[in-house]
Amino acid sequence: MRKKVLLLVLPLLLGAALGHACDICGCFMGITPYDNQSGFALMHRYRVFNGYQSYGQKPQFFPAAARPFVPRHLNHTTADFRHAHNGDPNDYEIYRVVELRGKYFLSKRLELNAFLPYVMNSARANGATLNLAGIGDATIFAGYHLIRNIETAGVQSRLIVGGGAKLPTGEYRRRTALGRRYPTLNQPGTGTTDGFVYANYIGSFRNVGLSVNSSYRRATRNALDEGLAPSTTTFANLFYRVALGEGNKWQFYPSAQFFYEKTAGETFEGRLTGEHAMNNAMLGPGLDIYYRNFSLNTSFQLPVYTATTDHPASAGRMVVSVGYSFKQSKYLIR
Repeated sequence: MRKKVLLLVLPLLLGAALGHACDICGCFMGITPYDNQSGFALMHRYRVFNGYQSYGQKPQFFPAAARPFVPRHLNHTTADFRHAHNGDPNDYEIYRVVELRGKYFLSKRLELNAFLPYVMNSARANGATLNLAGIGDATIFAGYHLIRNIETAGVQSRLIVGGGAKLPTGEYRRRTALGRRYPTLNQPGTGTTDGFVYANYIGSFRNVGLSVNSSYRRATRNALDEGLAPSTTTFANLFYRVALGEGNKWQFYPSAQFFYEKTAGETFEGRLTGEHAMNNAMLGPGLDIYYRNFSLNTSFQLPVYTATTDHPASAGRMVVSVGYSFKQSKYLIR
C-alpha cells in the first residue's frame, strides 16, 4: 500500500477563551493520512476555565457539577445569575461545541472547508449557573497547497496558505424573561463577521512528522458595537505513525501537541474593555486512529503557561472527532 502524506489539518483558534473557545479551522481534526481526500467529520470540543490565580486556586479540568459533553439543561439560567468574579473556587466557564465539518477539493491544490457548530455554553458564578445552547457562527475558508511533495525518498512535505471568514449565523441577543441580555461571551453567536489568514507547514521523514501552524484573525463589530481584538495562534504537533494489519488498514498516530494563543480581549465601540484578554500556552497528548476511510481523532491539553487574569484561568481542552474521507479522482477545477 502506497504511503500517504501525513497532514495535520490547520488549526486556527478564534481566541479560544473568548466566549466560545471556537476553533475556526481544524485544530482537532487530527493527523490525517491525507492525499487530496475530501470528507466530513463530527467533532465534540470541550474547553474549560476554572480557578482564580489571585486566590492561589488551581484550575480543575472537571469542576464540581460540570458536565464535559452535554450540560444538564441546554437552556436554563438561575434567576440570581450575575457575570461576576468574586473568588468562588467553584466558578467556571465551559464552552462546548458539536461541529459538523466538511472538506472538498476543488482541484489537486485547492481545498474548500465549511464548519457548522452547535454551541453549548455554561457558566457558574457565586453558586448561580447559566446554560445557553444553539446554532453558532458558521465558518467557510479555502486553502491552497503551495508545496505538495507527496513522496520523495521517504521525505514528505506540504505548505498550505489560505483564509476565510466566520459568519454571524448564531444568535447573540438572548435575554432573560425580565429583558436583561445574557453575557456577551455566553451567547451562542457573536454577531460579528471575522476574517482570517493562515499558513500550515507539514513535514515528515518516514514515520516521524512535525506540523506547525499559525493564524491571524480580525473581527468586525456587531450591531451592539461589540467585537474582539485581533488574535494570533500557533500550533505545533510532533507525531509518529504506526501501521498495522494486512495492507496497513489500521494506522495509529500518537502525538504531542503544543498550542499558544494571544489576544487583547473584548472591545466595545472599538475600544478595549479589559475583559477576557488571553495569553496562554497548553501542552498535551493526542491519538488519532484510522481504519480504511474512517477516523477517530482525540486530543487532550492542559495549561503550561497562563498570563495573569482576574477571570477563571484556562484549565484545559478535550476533543473527540469521528470522520469519513474519500479520495477524489475528478475535480471541478483542473
